[in-house]
Amino acid sequence: MASPTELLSGIAKPIPGYDPVGGRDNLVTDRADFASITNDVAGVIERKTTMGWWVTFLASLSLLGVLGLSVAYLVFQGTGVWGINSPIGWGWAIVNFVFWVGIGHAGTLISAVLFLFRQKWRTGINRFAEAMTIFAVMCALLFPTIHVGRIWLLHWVFPIPNQMGAWPNFRSPLLWDVFAVSIYGTVSILFWYVGLIPDLATMRDRTKSKVARMVYGIFALGWRGSTRHWQHYEVAYLLLAGLATPLVLSVHSIVSFDFAVSQLPGWHTTIFPPYFVAGAIFSGFAMVMNLVIIARWAFKLEHIFTMKHLDNMARVITLTGSIVGYAYAMEFFIAYYSGNPYESFAFVNRAFGPYAWAYWIMVSCNVISPQLFWFKALRNNVAVLFIVSIFVNIGMWFERFVITITSLHRDFLPASWDYYSPTIWDIGAFVGSFGLFGTMMCLFVRFLPLIAIAEVKTVIPAADPHGDHGHGDHGHGDTGHGDHGHSAPAIALQKATHEH
Repeated sequence: MASPTELLSGIAKPIPGYDPVGGRDNLVTDRADFASITNDVAGVIERKTTMGWWVTFLASLSLLGVLGLSVAYLVFQGTGVWGINSPIGWGWAIVNFVFWVGIGHAGTLISAVLFLFRQKWRTGINRFAEAMTIFAVMCALLFPTIHVGRIWLLHWVFPIPNQMGAWPNFRSPLLWDVFAVSIYGTVSILFWYVGLIPDLATMRDRTKSKVARMVYGIFALGWRGSTRHWQHYEVAYLLLAGLATPLVLSVHSIVSFDFAVSQLPGWHTTIFPPYFVAGAIFSGFAMVMNLVIIARWAFKLEHIFTMKHLDNMARVITLTGSIVGYAYAMEFFIAYYSGNPYESFAFVNRAFGPYAWAYWIMVSCNVISPQLFWFKALRNNVAVLFIVSIFVNIGMWFERFVITITSLHRDFLPASWDYYSPTIWDIGAFVGSFGLFGTMMCLFVRFLPLIAIAEVKTVIPAADPHGDHGHGDHGHGDTGHGDHGHSAPAIALQKATHEH
């Protein structure tokens, strides 16, 4: 291997995939080329549906039926079928809403923020994370919808002109959630769709089914991979990334205001916005980790979903988990330092009251389990990554449960204290939401490319315009043209339109 000095002096040709920063692993292994990337990703869709997919899909569909039954019973009977009582007016519906919104945060961070920071390792997992974001937002929107009780009057929370001349209360956090989550979902769908366009064109040109070709062709918007198309694509993608980036911070900050703007001890704290954002990224990356590990095993995509991707996600989980642990400690310190006996009681009650079991499950899963990722050997163990990520999401659900329930169940008047126990309809709605999520994910991996084909091609060694790939002195493309000032990604993207 030539040294970096030789490379810089021109004595030796650059090595394909050489990293001048020093020793970083390739993001795609197994000597992949443009054609093999297309075949591997498109092959997931083109192959005959496997038994494993059918089992997963039918199981998810069954849970979706449980969700439909739970919601239908709620609509006909009212919210009294839930375990909510006085003073606990917010039950699992709000807990699940915050949980699912948090799950959706990693997709925007991976797709938009890491794109703006030119982190190339995002290319293998961004499509999966974006899809997860959209489906998680769908699950999240379900719970405020049914939480209002009278679902047929849901339009009252929207600022729609009406004969009563009445407007919704714009100082209500419920209305803030409507705007924040709907905008987040809209931008996420647009961002996901724009990134899909080149790959939809690839599937349009490869499929043998006339119906599939027509459907892919409609949504590919006439994409032909011309220079003008790529220019418009890159501008649109960059603009949407810029729009989506502030949403990473704003959406969960607004969700945290559901609690922080109240006067209730345990909720009324300024640490909630950054605390909630860090927790959302924490849980979102854990869910991406679980889904990617399943996908790389089920579809034999270990050379695209590499250990480098899993290692980087584990590092992010460790960082955000440490931030969450710091927030837990600061909550207790500020409650003590404030000298407010009601604040102090709220946090002591969390750790040692009737819900102490939930609090310590939260701490164990969110603070202790991610510390395993400080060790490289454990970060390179897929089983450890998968199990710890599951624990993280369990812990993050319990975090939302602890914040919501423990602050409500013991208020200022001991005579009104009560204990919250979920009913079968609470459990059915929660478990059923995973059915909705799983059903959408199954349909996604069956009919759409689960990896951004065009983007992954830009990070393989063959995309290096200075590498020796057997194309002669001008080896920059299949057409035999030299490099006329195009960047490596641009060259790779042009190649991608020819090698399906």
